[in-house]
Amino acid sequence: MTLVLEATSPPQRCGLVAIVGRPNVGKSTLLNALVGQKISITSNKAQTTRHRITGIRTVASSQFVFVDTPGFQMKHAAALNRTLNRTVLSSLSDVDVVLFVCEAGRFGLPDAKVLALLQSDHMKAKPALLVANKLDVLPRRQDALPWLQQMQQRHPFAEYVPMSATRGADVQRLLGIVEPYLPEQPWLYEEDALTDRSERFLAGELIREKLFRLTGDELPYSCTVVIDKFEEQGNLRRIAASIVVERDAHKGMVIGDGGERLKRIGSEARQELERLWDAKVFLELWVKVRSGWADDEAHLRSYGYE
Repeated sequence: MTLVLEATSPPQRCGLVAIVGRPNVGKSTLLNALVGQKISITSNKAQTTRHRITGIRTVASSQFVFVDTPGFQMKHAAALNRTLNRTVLSSLSDVDVVLFVCEAGRFGLPDAKVLALLQSDHMKAKPALLVANKLDVLPRRQDALPWLQQMQQRHPFAEYVPMSATRGADVQRLLGIVEPYLPEQPWLYEEDALTDRSERFLAGELIREKLFRLTGDELPYSCTVVIDKFEEQGNLRRIAASIVVERDAHKGMVIGDGGERLKRIGSEARQELERLWDAKVFLELWVKVRSGWADDEAHLRSYGYE
């Protein structure tokens, strides 16, 4: 008698993984690397990420649903910052595992404020992994060891992962470390899904990224982008968008001499959107002044802030 053993597929795993940390520790860069495609914008400015961004990566039988959150805001009490902090807190409420992202070798008061969120009663049961990002900035990797020992005293992290989000091998290693923490349950999305955000949303985000990058520190953070029109005609996207600022002086900063800066913002955004969608994009931009919008709850809701 011959015994035939049927191969059984491993059970499906799926879980929500929050990525949290102070502003500018590389959360969005890490999310893009984990997903394998740019879905969250990046710049050197704080407040670049203002929304909960979901990135999806399916590997074999496991589906990772990463949730990128705004950096926890401490400097100002404006309505915009309060909204961003509420987004962080709501994102933590239903996740299965947390990636607490720090810069390797650094820990300051803004990091401590975020860590305190993980130490609240309703978060203590959730496994938190310390991701020591930007390891490549340190002169030697072993320089991070004393700092990691200090971090062990601050919180009982489930794992300690020194890495650089720009190194593919480090990103793959992080995926392998996170996988056992995903619950055994059916996937939430199709196998080829990358994000739950619409093309309309991504268009607004990419325009805002170029705005932040091309205006540098001279333009205050109180500017945003509103998509006024988004039409899809076969392989063509027609987009009209408004850049909203608080003062006439800010409007001049965005437009630039002879309109050159606004043209460059539009050109760079259009080119990246065409690469992202493999489609032709027709983009129109205007600049509008809305005094006090960043401290007005009604304006924030109308502009899509959660």
